[in-house]
Amino acid sequence: MDDLETLLYEEKDGVAIVTLNRPEVHNAFDQAMRDELKALWTGLRRNDDVRAVVITGAGEKAFCAGLDRAEMMADFDASPMGDHKVGRVSTPFMFDDPGQWVNPKQNDLWKPVVAAVNGMACGGALYLLGEADIIIAADHATFFDPHVTFGMVSGFESIHLYQKAPLGETLRLVLLGSHERMSAGRAHQIGLVSEVVAAEDLMERARWVATAIASQPVVAVQGSMRAVWSATETGRQQALSQVSAIVTAGTSDNSIKSGEGTFQSGRIDWQLR
Repeated sequence: MDDLETLLYEEKDGVAIVTLNRPEVHNAFDQAMRDELKALWTGLRRNDDVRAVVITGAGEKAFCAGLDRAEMMADFDASPMGDHKVGRVSTPFMFDDPGQWVNPKQNDLWKPVVAAVNGMACGGALYLLGEADIIIAADHATFFDPHVTFGMVSGFESIHLYQKAPLGETLRLVLLGSHERMSAGRAHQIGLVSEVVAAEDLMERARWVATAIASQPVVAVQGSMRAVWSATETGRQQALSQVSAIVTAGTSDNSIKSGEGTFQSGRIDWQLR
């Protein structure tokens, strides 16, 4: 992880801290960042020292402003069918979805991801937030999607958002485009965000959540994640019919013994939210 150009990376106590590091463009995804995120997610699958991830953005102004529009439009104007890895390929029926590069679960990483939103999160940032397992926001964070304002369809972004927000709130955020931003407080009210904290406390809180998750048996954590996510991606009955296999695979003797040790050792020093 030493040769990263657009990301900052550190590991501590079983947690990887990933920082989108292009603050001069509000941490927007360019091609280099997309490539580095894809390599990061796939690499973390094989890193057993990391059991949870925190992702945030550099600076206090923005978590992420989505795709780097300047790069995307320049590449598109030069070659609409070119190798920019965004958008239509050669016909309307083939499409390069940026989520295939930037999203953990689309890269088959099933380690818990905590998003620490430290400012503006808009457009393509909804990709990452849609696949985050827990979202914690600073009190000055805002959420919006400018696609329709700029004459573009909010397709992938709105679908990812709908994993986390009610239909009416998803439609309002998408259809109002740049005309309205959702506050951290409203995002918390609708369940998009699980907690709102002061900006200076954001990373400490995100680290605590990720470290607490990382302290627990790995297969039990990942199996529980797969069970919950299967319910969001299939119907209830299909999810229930599959969950027995997930529970069986994720409940090993080692996990039970580890959990029993935790249980016998006394009470966990829990925090009230």
